Amino acid sequence: MGKDFQVAREAAVDATPEQVWDAIATGAGIDSWFMGNTRVDAERTITTAFGGYRAAHPVLAWEPGERLAYEDRDPASGRFVAYEFLIAGRSGGGAVLRTVTSGFLPGDDWADEYEAMGYGLALFFDTLVAYLTHFTGRAARPVTAFGPAVTDWPATWAALHDRLGLTAPVAAGDRAHLTGPGGASTDAVVYHADPHTLGLRTAGALLRFLRGADGRLVAAHHLFDPTDHADTTADAAAWQAWLTATRS
Repeated sequence: MGKDFQVAREAAVDATPEQVWDAIATGAGIDSWFMGNTRVDAERTITTAFGGYRAAHPVLAWEPGERLAYEDRDPASGRFVAYEFLIAGRSGGGAVLRTVTSGFLPGDDWADEYEAMGYGLALFFDTLVAYLTHFTGRAARPVTAFGPAVTDWPATWAALHDRLGLTAPVAAGDRAHLTGPGGASTDAVVYHADPHTLGLRTAGALLRFLRGADGRLVAAHHLFDPTDHADTTADAAAWQAWLTATRS
């Protein structure tokens, strides 16, 4: 058994087609809304690494300012996912961004993977839109941290919401207040929420919390504040401790 699938999303943004292209087709741009660190070899491969994961995706279409497509394929299992980004200019300025994710999930357990993929795709798309709306042209420093294994997700999400001053059900537009590692406090607004993920925007960051595929609570943040002397390793360790405290 298995499942063929296709998921499409679309949004109008004030960013120009050129700015949208920079966000989806350069390493610095992708690092500002996706996960981990990405290297782009134009017209050949897009390579992403985070945690212990690393994958090089062959580029299928490279049309600057208009269309980008690449794929993730496993010939042994038959699993593949193709990602396509379509950009069109808008009359009066700005652009319309459309993404199409399609492919095939093999095996009898495809439903769980499909559900988790759907939540992840929605989070990443909303993060990209938030980036293009509030931080266009700025390069972020990605910080990824992994908490301990979670055995009770409802309790963990409740604890996370409590630390952020949120009351369930949480929805986009809700106001939050975050006291991060080191005790610094800041106001935030929810830009994405679903049963597996949460995205917050502050004046200088896009902060995300995810239910990891390996059963851990993950922080996958993008920090836009000045980073000349930033220590990403120390930041990741601090957020790991923050996640551990949230779980307990």
